[in-house]
Amino acid sequence: MAVSNADSNFIYVDVGTNGRVSDGGVWDNCSLRQHIENGSAGIPDDEVLPNSSTTLPYGIVADNAFPLNRHVMKPFPHQNQNLEQRVFSYRLSRARRTVENAFGILANRFQVFKKTIDLEPQKIDKIVLACTALHNYLRKPSVTPNLCSDANIVNREQIPGTYNLMLPLERQEHNSTANGTNVHNLYMKYFNEEGAVIWQNKSYF
Repeated sequence: MAVSNADSNFIYVDVGTNGRVSDGGVWDNCSLRQHIENGSAGIPDDEVLPNSSTTLPYGIVADNAFPLNRHVMKPFPHQNQNLEQRVFSYRLSRARRTVENAFGILANRFQVFKKTIDLEPQKIDKIVLACTALHNYLRKPSVTPNLCSDANIVNREQIPGTYNLMLPLERQEHNSTANGTNVHNLYMKYFNEEGAVIWQNKSYF
């Protein structure tokens, strides 16, 4: 499991969990969840949204396998979404493309991920962590132009590739906290009002 920033650089990576464990199970046992819950994750303070008087927290954009809370936003369930919910879910899916791009760049740059790695699990963990660190280094503006170009895969569009062909993991049901639900709804309101963009109503279908 990994978290990336808006520039498709990895800012958190959790490796070593058995592939049979669901996304929700990985999240439940990772250090990031624990740090978020006890307030030690280093998440910036809440800020006023652009063109708005509403103050909301920074958050991680996730998919439906993850639990909703104050700092984890996920789309509404696909069934029976109203217009505002569809816009919100679409905007989140756009934001989530940055981490999909990060995985696409990683897989295209390091060919070791194109096939099964026939090594001990501990060595595989080290390889994955080393590659993610190198990925971030090579993404630096002072490095990338001289060595390689990611121009074809950093346009915020989803990049097809073997990294994205894995079987979907089993999803777990989670109970949303009242605080997380409130933040969720306030962001939905913002994306449909002050934070709306001209193309969103034509693109979410």
